[in-house]
Amino acid sequence: MIEIQGRAHNRAQTRAVIRWVTIGMFSVGGLLLVIGLVLAGVSVSYLNDAERTPGTVVALDWEHGHSGGSRRSRADDEAAAYPVIEFTSKDGVRRKFRDSTGTNPPSYEVGERVEVLYRADSPEDARIKGFASLWLPPLIVGGIGFFFAVVGTVFALVSRRLPGSAAH
Repeated sequence: MIEIQGRAHNRAQTRAVIRWVTIGMFSVGGLLLVIGLVLAGVSVSYLNDAERTPGTVVALDWEHGHSGGSRRSRADDEAAAYPVIEFTSKDGVRRKFRDSTGTNPPSYEVGERVEVLYRADSPEDARIKGFASLWLPPLIVGGIGFFFAVVGTVFALVSRRLPGSAAH
């Protein structure tokens, strides 16, 4: 009798853990999906409000993938090239900025012409009009959120199939 009660208790604990993991996965997934949508909205807003002007890649700023001195430098750390772009804003001032997306191999070459987006009220916040600059952050965050939501769904389906569950 004690053994049967022990098994029933273990099943109940397992169902409770799976339920909390499911709730956690759905919560994190939903939050990240919302953040991804907000970031996509920010990109759309930026595209609608931005001034457009030609720019030129004047340098590639090579940087390793880690920042700070807390991590040991490893031989297999690959550097990424961040393009430095020069453009003239609508007010006639020549400006320079470093794009926030670095790649290896480099996505741009020195001397390459690119389209620059910037807001007239803050030309220092300029971006290259390109997929990575505008859409990569929302896709990464939203994709991770989608993954968590799918894992939460799998946990929910598994918990429904456990012996002794209400839906079984």
